[in-house]
This record gives sequence, C-alpha cells and structure tokens, in this order.
Amino acid sequence: MSTNYQAARVALGARLKELRVEGGLSGKRLAHLTGWQPSKVSRLEHGKQTPKLDDLRAWTEAVGMPAALGELEARLRSLETHYASWRRQLAAGTRARQEAWQATEAAALTVCNFESAVIPGLLQTADYARHMFIRTTELHHTVADIEDGVNARMRRQQALYETGRQFRFLIWEPALRMLFCPPSVMAGQLDRLTGVIGLASAELGIVPLGVDLPVVPTHGFWLYDDRLVMVETIGAELRLVDSAEVELYSRVWDRLSGAALFGQDARRVITRARNALGVG
Repeated sequence: MSTNYQAARVALGARLKELRVEGGLSGKRLAHLTGWQPSKVSRLEHGKQTPKLDDLRAWTEAVGMPAALGELEARLRSLETHYASWRRQLAAGTRARQEAWQATEAAALTVCNFESAVIPGLLQTADYARHMFIRTTELHHTVADIEDGVNARMRRQQALYETGRQFRFLIWEPALRMLFCPPSVMAGQLDRLTGVIGLASAELGIVPLGVDLPVVPTHGFWLYDDRLVMVETIGAELRLVDSAEVELYSRVWDRLSGAALFGQDARRVITRARNALGVG
C-alpha cells in the first residue's frame, strides 16, 4: 500500500475521531448508535480500515453533523482514485480492465514498464496472456471472460506501432524463467521478445542476474510521461500522481536501466532462457 494512501486514510480516521469528540460521544456510544462493534469504530479512527460511504453517512448522522458528509465523501473519493482492489477492478471482467489500461496508455506519449516476475502485457503472446488471465481470475474469483480479455490485450498492443510514441521495457531476468504456462508456450513468448529487439517504437532491456543492482526490484511498475505511476500488487492497483513519488519511480527506472543489457546482449540472455526450456 502506498505511503500517500495510508497517510490519507489515517488523516480521514483522525477527522472522524474529531467529529465524534465534537459531538460529545464516546467510541462505545457511537458504536451503539450505529449498530457496530466498538472495534470497527477504533479501526476507522486509526486508519486501519477504509470506510464505505454508508459508514460515513452513519457516522455523521450519529454525531449530529450530517453537513460534514460532503467533506468526508470527497476524502474517500480521493483515496479511491489511488487504490483499487483487483476484485473491484475485475468485476466487469478482464476485457473491461484491458480497455481501461488502453485508455490510460493512449493518453501518454512515453510509457516505461518494468516487470520483475512476468512478461509485460504489451509484449505478451496470446497463449501466454491466456494463462495469466486464467490464474488471475481463479485467484480473485472474478469473471472468467478469458478469450475476451486476451483479444483486448492483443488490441492494446497495436499502440506499439503508432507513430510519435515511445515504449520502453525493462524485464528482470527471473521473469524469463518463471513458468506460469507450459514450456512450449513460454518458448513462443521468448521468441516474441527477441522479435521486439530493434522495433523502432519499443526499447527492450533485460536486467540480468548477477549484476550489481543499484536498487531492489521489489515489484513491477508503469510510468506514464513522468506524471503517473501505476503499480500492481497482489491485492490491488495503485495510481500514484504525487510528484515526489513519480520522481522516485523515475530514479528507480534510470538506475535499473543503467544495469540492463540491450540489443544483442539482451538477445543472448533471452536465448539462454529459451534454450533452458528444452523444447524445439
């Protein structure tokens, strides 16, 4: 969870506590009036739980300050723009999620994507993407519109051939060897990566094992025109727009790029991973 997100949630909790105190209520009394457990009041006030809009409405009514709902709702909406659970993101299916990604990408001229464990979505083959979507929908118990999602991801990849745009990819070498699919599918995926090398609008670098890393590549991220960072965690997607955070990810990108191999050196690393699969 991003530092900004958690800080904003703590601030919202502090504001809720302030309203309760101003209303002359104890935590137990507020819990009684709302029909909640006292522990819920405590979690909300300490920023350990994100309230729903109905929670905020019940809170303002219980403390006798319904006019404060608009302010609290605005704070909540601000949180939601930065953090969205995958269950919510995928509620309409993988196709809708891919189309949302496409809209975000379309607004950027330069897109930088680092991946530490998987092949970037814009470089995936249909077979590889299919296995990824199967695992994702099974994990989150969401709509399994696998083929619609695959087709939407393939349409996203047309952006790689649009003039006036630049895509830069960095992949940590372990991602070339992680099998989320049969070896034959991974072989095709690695063949696809070698075909990207030399593409006019796309730059591909491989951060090799054994290199002295200037930063710890804990997770993948997307950087759009130095104005937006998107991070995928296991449970959610984060959208970071704070200039300090965007600048931090830009520095991380520059340092990983400095440790990466490009051109024929990158091709050799990919070929080694391809040969290790032992398939024709």
